[in-house]
Amino acid sequence: MKSLIYRIEAGFDVEEAHDWYERQRKGLGAEFLAEIKVAEEAIRSMPLAYGIYRRNTRRFLVHRFPYQLLYRVLDDAIAIVACFHLRRSPRRLKSRE
Repeated sequence: MKSLIYRIEAGFDVEEAHDWYERQRKGLGAEFLAEIKVAEEAIRSMPLAYGIYRRNTRRFLVHRFPYQLLYRVLDDAIAIVACFHLRRSPRRLKSRE
């Protein structure tokens, strides 16, 4: 299995979402992180199984939460480029391509 790496912006995305959910209800942020871990394992085990979002970027829809992990399969690793809310404008992702 390939290793999983987060771009800095994607790490901030996850942290921001965690903090927001934790403010809504104590423990909900931890539940969000648990779902992110499930998504990471699914991506690592079958990186090409999930649909192409744009060009060479694929996406995995996070269960229970309205987020998607956007990632690229590289030669030696899988790079998470964003953890993005499904209701946000895709234009906000332009700078990450």
